[in-house]
Amino acid sequence: MKLNVKAFALTCGLVWGFALFSLTWWIIGFDGPTGEPTLLGRLYRGYSISPAGSFIGLIWAFGDGLIIGAIFAWLYNLISFPKQSKEA
Repeated sequence: MKLNVKAFALTCGLVWGFALFSLTWWIIGFDGPTGEPTLLGRLYRGYSISPAGSFIGLIWAFGDGLIIGAIFAWLYNLISFPKQSKEA
């Protein structure tokens, strides 16, 4: 079964974006907002464990998940279903 590249990319973007958003609020709920630099803060410019940083992270993660999901689905379709010759 071939993957729909647009649908898969959108799903990956939404899942990764809301996962990072939820994780940020989970950390804020238990430890409070911090200004300490994080590994994701180095990757996603502007992201931090703060309310504003959670929305910045949501946007960055959505875009990242969108691109990675599209590449994955395209490669999956390319490898799983190679073009067949029209000689048959």
